[in-house]
Amino acid sequence: MNQTVPNLTGVPETTLWPLHNRASEAARPDGCIHDPKCLEIYRALDYDYDRSFGPADASHGVRSQLFDQKIAEFLQQHPNGVIVNLGEGLETERFRFEEPEYAQSLWLSVDLPEAIALRERFIQPDERHLHIPLSALDTAWFDAVPPDRPVFIAAQGLFMYFTEDEVGTLTKAMARRFPGALLMFDYLNTFLSRKTMSDKGWMKTKHYRTPPMPWGLDRDQLTPLFSRWLEQPVEVHNVTFLYPRGFWHWFVPFAEKHLPRLMNRVPGVCWLQLPDRQG
Repeated sequence: MNQTVPNLTGVPETTLWPLHNRASEAARPDGCIHDPKCLEIYRALDYDYDRSFGPADASHGVRSQLFDQKIAEFLQQHPNGVIVNLGEGLETERFRFEEPEYAQSLWLSVDLPEAIALRERFIQPDERHLHIPLSALDTAWFDAVPPDRPVFIAAQGLFMYFTEDEVGTLTKAMARRFPGALLMFDYLNTFLSRKTMSDKGWMKTKHYRTPPMPWGLDRDQLTPLFSRWLEQPVEVHNVTFLYPRGFWHWFVPFAEKHLPRLMNRVPGVCWLQLPDRQG
């Protein structure tokens, strides 16, 4: 079988990291996600995943599962909702929402042109699944979102590559344009962010250094920060990673209950509702 060489570098190349981990879960009989399309893409790429990212783990499969659960809740309440995936890369979430009950929803994938070009080698846009070759920071993508429809904005593996000012500016712009929208994203902790910004960087393996990730913070900083940006009190809700097996399966719930200071300083996934209007 002829394979496709990704030809990605920098931040766009990082889309292959979660693909590696998601595919490992999708291939397992007891995996936390069922995703044949992910496996298809994974096997079609000529890329040495283990060399760059090391042995696969469940982390990104669990992350996708958490986003799927929240999006499913949203679409149950708003069947005609719009799902905006920022920096989507090779995420195959739309294929996990193909049931008739989701037929009224609209999906937008916003990513850099080189990432969209690779995506379209395997995933074609259509009238319900639009591809927008722009940086998430380029608010021109706002115009692709139909007015007067509920909006869910997802940012998986994205905001950590922006500066705090960039995240804040984008958040404020989204709140002005999409009042009441749900925003869900994952975040890096302060320790790993600083590591990526150091002279040595974060060597995921001896062959792969992650791009710089300027934005990192602790869990208890989220609500005050977003409240300041949005100029009114908002609540940022953290979502617990529930690993499907192994050490982390029992340790994370234990630590959430008994080791709150530790869990305050680990990466996480969270969501908030943007205000209906800014103060």
